[in-house]
Formats: sequence, structure tokens, C-alpha cells
Amino acid sequence: MMTSTTVTEPLQRLLQSLERAPACLVTVLATQGSVPREPGAWLAVPARGEPAFFGTIGGGHLEMVALQQARQMLDRHLAGEPTPVQELRQALGPSLGQCCGGVVQLRLECVGLQDAPALRTRLAPPLQPVALFGGGHVGHSLARVLGMLPFSLHWVDSREGVFDLQAAPDALCEHSEPVHAAVPTLAPDSFVVIMSFSHAEDLDVVAACLQRQRQHGDLPFIGLIGSRTKWATFRHRLEARGFSQAELDHVTCPIGVPGIGGKQPQVIAVSVAAQLLQQLSPG
Repeated sequence: MMTSTTVTEPLQRLLQSLERAPACLVTVLATQGSVPREPGAWLAVPARGEPAFFGTIGGGHLEMVALQQARQMLDRHLAGEPTPVQELRQALGPSLGQCCGGVVQLRLECVGLQDAPALRTRLAPPLQPVALFGGGHVGHSLARVLGMLPFSLHWVDSREGVFDLQAAPDALCEHSEPVHAAVPTLAPDSFVVIMSFSHAEDLDVVAACLQRQRQHGDLPFIGLIGSRTKWATFRHRLEARGFSQAELDHVTCPIGVPGIGGKQPQVIAVSVAAQLLQQLSPG
């Protein structure tokens, strides 16, 4: 369940441009069959003199046609002509020079500064909360990757001064000693990724997550970095703490998409991020 939103870079640029002049907003209303983007995707054409456009509805000929329509509508609006909201149905077939085979319903509307508050809410994408325990090399790489994806990051470490604020400028960074004391404060429905500098810390965080899962059932994914040997050891120790086999089966270890063998921090980060994306649409 995605529980928060954020202002992405394209949306921020659109809101800033509206301070200077109106723009034409193109939104994907509905789709059928194979299409390049989902309902809610958008692009905006600002006034001339600004960058060509912000956002995307998938590129290709569909986007080119949408940009042309939006530019013409905005020019009429700036000339003082009436420009009511329009809807445009596009079949992605030979007539459009695309072979996706689906149908896209687009909405075109001129927007101005008075619309900025509503657009901030309407266009900000929903974000899935992720709690990342660990500010090491892999943690830094993962924080950077997650910042480009539909996740809101709560970054936790027991050491001070380990967070890279440039890599994750929007993250909630928390120094917690002991580190597992942060588990009760995590947002409901958080995905949890555990990769601290210490196996002892990892074990305490896993135990705290399992305890919270037992009480509230609101941590849908608990992932632990490490080998199968590490997890076998952890399972034995967690069993001794009273956790059942079913509870332990809720932990994913090793983490990452199977089949990616590289051990560089950046490779592991991409693999883990891909696995988290899979959790958003299981199956």
C-alpha cells in the first residue's frame, strides 16, 4: 500500500513555470490493451521560452501528437481564445505509426498559477515507504537508486554522520542507538531492508521486525542482506527467541533478484530495488 506522495522533479519544474505563465497539461485518463504508460501519467507544455515540455506519456508518435495538440491549445489560450478541456482518443496502430495495439484516452487542459495547489496534490505520485537499516556502501547505493523510484525512504543507522544527503535528499535519516529501537516508529506497510555494518545489529533488527509483524502484521516485506549460511544461523538464533517457522518464512534472505551475480554495491542496489518493485505488483 502506497501511503505518501512527493513532488517529483518534473512536477516541481511545472509548478515553477506556472509562476511565469500558463501551460497545457496532457493526462492519460484511461487505457485499453498494450500502451506505453498507465492512467495518471502526464506531460505539460509550458509557454514559449520555457523548456519544450515536462513529464512524459511514453514517448513515440503518441507523445509527438499530444505535444502538437497541447502547443496549439496553449497558443489559443494565450491569445485569449476559449480553450475548454478536451479529450483525445488515440489508437496505437498503423495510422499513428505505432504498433502497440492499445488505445489511450488523453485529457488536455490549460492550467495556470491558480491551479498549482491542486496540481501539486493531483500529480504527485504515491510512494511506498521503505525502511533501510544500514549506511554502508550498499546502503548508500540503494538510497540513491530508491530516490529515482516510487519509494519514500526512512534511513536508519546506529552510527552518526554516515548518511549521504546528496544521494537521498528527501530521505528521513535517523540515528538510532540501539538501531532496532527505530522499528516501532516505522510507517505502517513499510518494506524493510536490513544491511547494517554488524551481524548482531542485523539480528536485533530482524527480531524487532518479526515482533512488530506478530503484533500488527504491517510489514509486508522484510529483507536481509547476506548468504544462505548467514540466514541459517539467524534462523536458529531466532527460533531460540521464540519465533515460529511461519514467522521466519516472512523474511527474505538473501535479498535481490535471483540470477544477478555481481557483488559490487551498485549491482546489489539495483537488484534489491528491482525486488522491491516486484513487491508493488506481486505476481
